[in-house]
Amino acid sequence: MQIQINTDHSIGGHQALVAEVSGKVENALSRFSGHITRVEVHLSDENSLRNGQSDKRCVMEARLEGLRPIAVTHEAASLDQAIDRASDKLARLIENTLGRLREQKSRRSDPLSPGPKPTEK
Repeated sequence: MQIQINTDHSIGGHQALVAEVSGKVENALSRFSGHITRVEVHLSDENSLRNGQSDKRCVMEARLEGLRPIAVTHEAASLDQAIDRASDKLARLIENTLGRLREQKSRRSDPLSPGPKPTEK
C-alpha cells in the first residue's frame, strides 16, 4: 500500500509530519492492505493564519483494486484530530465497500434454486 501525503502552503510537509501521518494511515488500514493500492492524504488549513474551531481539513482517498477511488473528509480543530477521524471514516467505508462486494459475489455464486415443476397436461 503506497501512501502519498500532500499539504497546502500553510502546512509544512516536514518529514516528522509525513512519518506520523503514514503511521496513522497504516495502522488504521493495515487489515485492508491487500485490497488497497494507494492512499492519498490531503492536509489543509482552511483559515491559514487565523484560528478557527474546525479549520484543519484532512481528505483521504483510497484506491482499491478494481474499484473506483473512495474518499472521506474530516474537519477539526487540530490536524491530529482531523487525521484520526478521517482514517477511522475511511476504514469504515472500506469495510462496508468490501463487505457489499463479498455479499454480491456470494449471491452470484449460489446455485440457482430449482423452480416450480412444470405441470403435465
